[in-house]
Amino acid sequence: MKKRVTGIGGIFFKTKDPKAVKDWYRDHLGLNTDQWGSTFWWKNKEGEDCSTQWSPFKEDTEYFEPSKKEFMMNFRVENLDELLKTLKAEGVQVMDKTESVEEGKFGWIVDLEGNKIELWEPNDKAFL
Repeated sequence: MKKRVTGIGGIFFKTKDPKAVKDWYRDHLGLNTDQWGSTFWWKNKEGEDCSTQWSPFKEDTEYFEPSKKEFMMNFRVENLDELLKTLKAEGVQVMDKTESVEEGKFGWIVDLEGNKIELWEPNDKAFL
């Protein structure tokens, strides 16, 4: 099996007012924000362009379920389908669905403390 996690894809957290939080971070810390939050671009050790997403979500979002936590981590992975099979065989709680969108393929697991973890296999090497 290839590498499992290749980096942090994003940090997502709940807030009462995502727009106000994005505006505050834009105004006071200089984050370049859009509808999702802010994307940080960087290069990995191989010199490839990579990104990490910072996103505030509305406090009543259902996206983090079944977790009741106020945050969710996203990890970049190399082969989502293979990794999910391996994790399931290891006894990890794997969510039943995956989703493919323009940015790549997503799957979800739950860790031993009930934190929902999003796993992301980017479509484009620019997101690796």
